[in-house]
Amino acid sequence: MKYFFLAEGWTYGRVWEFGGLWNQSLWMRSPEITKLDCAIMQKEEILWLYQVEDAVIMIEVYPESPESQPTIGQVVLKRLISAEQAIEMLHQAEKLLKYLP
Repeated sequence: MKYFFLAEGWTYGRVWEFGGLWNQSLWMRSPEITKLDCAIMQKEEILWLYQVEDAVIMIEVYPESPESQPTIGQVVLKRLISAEQAIEMLHQAEKLLKYLP
């Protein structure tokens, strides 16, 4: 598995795998992307931890709010990190947060 942190108020869009953009027709399913129930506080910003399957190599992220429609300047392509890197970031975080439903 791979991981990434995503700021609260942001969402993901297109997903890339080794052959290019994720093709749901070819894979016959959506990519496995799961928001985990923990986050970190970093520079007064909440960053949620997401888990993705190994086939995913990059993810497009952008603000969720309707008034902030994604433009080329707002879209960020997130590189994914390993479990060890995610643990290190959790360890070094200013504050750990947990989602309580």
